[in-house]
Amino acid sequence: MLNLVWLRSFLSLVRHRSFQAAADSLGIAQPTLSQHIQKLEQQLDVMLVLRGKARCEPTRAALALVPFADSMLRLDRQAREAVHGSGIRVGASSNIGIYMLQPSIRAFRDSPSAPAVDLVIDTNPAIARQLSNGELDVAVVEWWQPTPGFRTMNWRQEELVLIVPPDHPAENLTEIDRETLAGMTLLGGEPGTGTGRVLAEFFGPNGPFPSVSMQLGSTEAVKQAVKAGLGISLVLAACVREEVRNGSLRAIPVSAPGLAKHLMVVCPEAFANHPPVTSFVSQLCH
Repeated sequence: MLNLVWLRSFLSLVRHRSFQAAADSLGIAQPTLSQHIQKLEQQLDVMLVLRGKARCEPTRAALALVPFADSMLRLDRQAREAVHGSGIRVGASSNIGIYMLQPSIRAFRDSPSAPAVDLVIDTNPAIARQLSNGELDVAVVEWWQPTPGFRTMNWRQEELVLIVPPDHPAENLTEIDRETLAGMTLLGGEPGTGTGRVLAEFFGPNGPFPSVSMQLGSTEAVKQAVKAGLGISLVLAACVREEVRNGSLRAIPVSAPGLAKHLMVVCPEAFANHPPVTSFVSQLCH
């Protein structure tokens, strides 16, 4: 088992590139830090640091160790917080974290005796990975692959709308039908959010489906591209409320039965009865 104290010294040394500066940042003596690095090198049977007169440099092995050391120390901190019930680490996929979750986080933090909340916003695949790796206590996501050991709860249903610029031929439509939508070319947004699965359910297994002309990586990029006249796209309605209000984009709903995503809250079964997680999930899913 790798020693967490040695790993903390190692990460400080990689960050500062100086034994003395790293020791000072940790509040320990320089010989003590040197001893930690030597013991870690002996345990791993590799050289971690190239020592120089002015500064030291991490070896390739050291750079490979950094993300694992970071993860181990983070899990140590989270384990201590979980035991003492002192905080909760919440992950949210980009669209949810940016456009939908903030009021709920604020309401939860303002409630009596609420634990501290650390909110992490990233792509849906990244949040799913962090939850699976134990780096998050709970996640709010657009899509989740059912996994043993995790509990999934419905949060809300959010409509998908077609967004077009104000001068687009479709700007005055009150809704768009399935057949017309199927023949369109759309700008693609953030991958891994389950939009493809929603479209497959809506159009059926054999389509036809709308085609995708670009993969822009985020809803913000998609919105800017649509404003610039580069194309049109499907996005969650909550992501364009401000633009619709100020008139920079038009949002056209899809005619019945409509297009929507079922957003969900996911947590490890082991945390399902942990008070901070229970309180947070209850606030979201009441």
